[in-house]
Amino acid sequence: MILAISGGISIGTAQTVVKTDTLYSPDSTIAFIPVRKKFNPEMDLIKDSPIVRALDSLANIKFFQDNFFDNAPQMTQYYNFPSNYVPVFPDSVYSERIAEMRRNSPIEYTYNRHVKDYINLYAVKKRALTQRLLGLSYVYFPLFEEFLDKYDLPLELKYLAVIESALNPKAGSRAGAKGLWQFMYGTGKVYGLSSTSFIDDRFDPYLATDAACRHLKDLYDLYEDWFLVLAAYNAGAGNVNKAIRRAGGTKNYWRIWPYLPAETRGYVPAFIAASYVMQYSREHNLYPLHPGILYNGIDTVEVKQPVSFDQISEVLGIPKEDIQFLNPIYKLGVIPVKGDRPYYLRLPRDLVGDFINNEYTIYNYTSSKGISKETLNEEIQKISEMIVHVVRKGETIGQIARKYKVSVNDIKAWNNLKSNYLKPRRQLTIYPGTQSSVTIQSSTASQTIKETNEKVPDKTDNSLFHVVKKGETLLQISKKYGCSIEDLKNWNNLKGNNIKINQRLVVSRSNSSKDTTTVQEKSTKGKLKYYTVKEGDTLWEIAQQFDGVTVEDIKRLNNLKNNKIQKGQRLKIQVIN
Repeated sequence: MILAISGGISIGTAQTVVKTDTLYSPDSTIAFIPVRKKFNPEMDLIKDSPIVRALDSLANIKFFQDNFFDNAPQMTQYYNFPSNYVPVFPDSVYSERIAEMRRNSPIEYTYNRHVKDYINLYAVKKRALTQRLLGLSYVYFPLFEEFLDKYDLPLELKYLAVIESALNPKAGSRAGAKGLWQFMYGTGKVYGLSSTSFIDDRFDPYLATDAACRHLKDLYDLYEDWFLVLAAYNAGAGNVNKAIRRAGGTKNYWRIWPYLPAETRGYVPAFIAASYVMQYSREHNLYPLHPGILYNGIDTVEVKQPVSFDQISEVLGIPKEDIQFLNPIYKLGVIPVKGDRPYYLRLPRDLVGDFINNEYTIYNYTSSKGISKETLNEEIQKISEMIVHVVRKGETIGQIARKYKVSVNDIKAWNNLKSNYLKPRRQLTIYPGTQSSVTIQSSTASQTIKETNEKVPDKTDNSLFHVVKKGETLLQISKKYGCSIEDLKNWNNLKGNNIKINQRLVVSRSNSSKDTTTVQEKSTKGKLKYYTVKEGDTLWEIAQQFDGVTVEDIKRLNNLKNNKIQKGQRLKIQVIN
């Protein structure tokens, strides 16, 4: 059976899309995708997609050698292709090969026009870069397979990193995703990947791979379909849940395909194509280009004192950009050794001995830029006091100021903000608990400073307070804190239901009631809150709303055996003090 769809998505070119009937057969390896009557350039055209950009980034990695692996010359004779020959096959051949992949995998590989477009990307248009990608697979696939096996996941999921980062360890997207598995800040935090001013664990191959496997396992517990898992990995569970609802509740990727974000509609076809090309590379006359020292030419050494890339570079004679490439986890070019956490440095293997033999000379060396042990320690102390806050949807600058005991005007000054408006996911620089560094000239601003620096009850206080915001009612406040309207009225000596803006209300008293559903319960580990599940919520999305809370924390606290939750379900959330 040969696929015949008029129009569709074409890599880098615009085509007219002609309406076809919606045909899908789960028993067939060919899926006919429903398309719109008219071409929409914003929705249908892949313009410099993240997948293409990730592949193009391989051109900037300088370690590759102009030769293939030792066994590659013999492999080139397997089909007797000339070295510059580019094989192209009919749809029936692609279909049969992908059907064979499906028979040997729990992933239901499918062939269609969109898959063919991405096969053309990897096997024809970007052949030179695909050979680099094949070379990097020798570096990272053994690591991926080890963790996938640990979590009992399909080994074919290693190809997910191919479309996420093209196996570029320094990969970063315009949206802020980082590393081999392209974790966003919030998702990485949920799975224990730290991101501070100095360090970003999303760039650590071991930590990020472990986190990716746990994330994939959580998503599979939710959907029990690998294509939906891949779509949710890319677009988020919320977008996939919306698409499922719009498609009438069906949990089939190809049926919800028209309702997914444009980028995600190409994501699964790209995964199938990458899986195919990596497995049938010889048939396409593609062979792994040797990645130089990245393949068994790198070793790791533990660092015992703070040190900068400049100091290491000048003492060992290694280009600073090489150190940066091999150690992208260190964001500022500084290894800020502090506390109990171990810190490691990746270097070319032949320089590891030199580092160990000259270790304390490097720590005490003053670089040509004046970076010394003393100046480095001062800078680390200064920046260690800074944190990065990622703005959540609906969060106001006043709420953030109260959380960190700073003023609104300080936040604006630290981040060059001209207004109080904040976009979700914006990263803010915060110096918690510092005195106001901004001269306040208006009485309104002075009042803001007074309010945002208001004393927060300590652990010995039996009460929790809430400052009334514009439009809030007693009903809304009672729901937020898990108490009743009568409790609020009794605790605050209110005769009626009227409250005023900026009024300070007691919203919890540990000795006022023995009700175990009080939102704020004292604990040696933190405060216990309750969250009522909304339609479309997932444990992953809920965990993102609370600092330091993971999916596993919620499951353990609520005795959940899997990730399935229901609308209206009340979950305990333990928030670290």
